[in-house]
This record gives sequence, structure tokens and C-alpha cells, in this order.
Amino acid sequence: MKKVAVIMGSDSDWPVVKGACDQLKAFGIPYEAHILSAHRTPAAASAFAREARNNGFGVLICAAGMAAHLAGAFAGNSTLPVIGIPMKGGAMDGLDALLATVQMPSGIPVATVAINGAKNAAVLAAQILSVADDDLARKLDQARQTMEQQIAEKEAKLQQELEG
Repeated sequence: MKKVAVIMGSDSDWPVVKGACDQLKAFGIPYEAHILSAHRTPAAASAFAREARNNGFGVLICAAGMAAHLAGAFAGNSTLPVIGIPMKGGAMDGLDALLATVQMPSGIPVATVAINGAKNAAVLAAQILSVADDDLARKLDQARQTMEQQIAEKEAKLQQELEG
């Protein structure tokens, strides 16, 4: 199975990004997490992105706030799928990060999840990898069934409370 790279622009992103790592681990997907900055370590970030495919990665997840150039910098240096997690914070409370992540030029796409949407980034990475991995596809199906069951249980509990 291909690995997923989880890249943060800063260690302050870790409390949110850890949710992506936890979800990848739950699916049994190998991953690496790194702190690389498009602005403070541009050569290292660019080199990582350029070599990612050769190093066994299948998807790149990049989390950054404020200017949020990290996912775009990785997408510009790799043809692997890149998923951006815009991080909450800064003067616009994450809206600037969302817009900077989603507004990419033609030919350099970045799939973008919600602000602080680390878990969805991991699920999307799993879905991408599951195209070539039937076991992973089954794990995703099971996760959906579990969610459905949880909602049904909550609905039943609500109806009991309303009747009582």
C-alpha cells in the first residue's frame, strides 16, 4: 500500500492534524508526518514533494493557515493527489486559508476539505488509495456502515426521549 504524507506548515497545526493521522492509522494506512514550510523551508518542501512518488507516497495532505501556500507549493512540485487542510486562525479566522487552498490555477489542482477538516482529509486520502486496494475499500464501507448505525441509535434514543 502507498503511504500518505501529512505535512504541516507549523507545529501549532499538530493538534488538528493529529486527527488525520489517527484516521489513517484506524484504516491501517501507513503515513509519515512532517513539518515543512513553503515559505521558511521552501527548498526542503519542494524536494519532498518532487521525490514523494519515488519515496512510496500515494497522496499528500498539507495543512496550513494564513497564506496557506503549502498545499499549492506541493501540488506545483508533484503530480500526486494533494489534499489541503485550511487551518483556522489569523485575521480572517481561516477564511483566508480556505480561499488560498481552494483557488488554484488550472492544471494544478488541490482537493480542499473544510477548515480544520483533518479527518475528512484522511478519509479522502483513503478513498483515493482504495481505487487500487479492495481491502481498504471494504474498510471504508465498514466505516460508513458504522456511522449509519450510530445515527440510527441516536435517532432511536431521541424518539424515546420525546415519547417519555
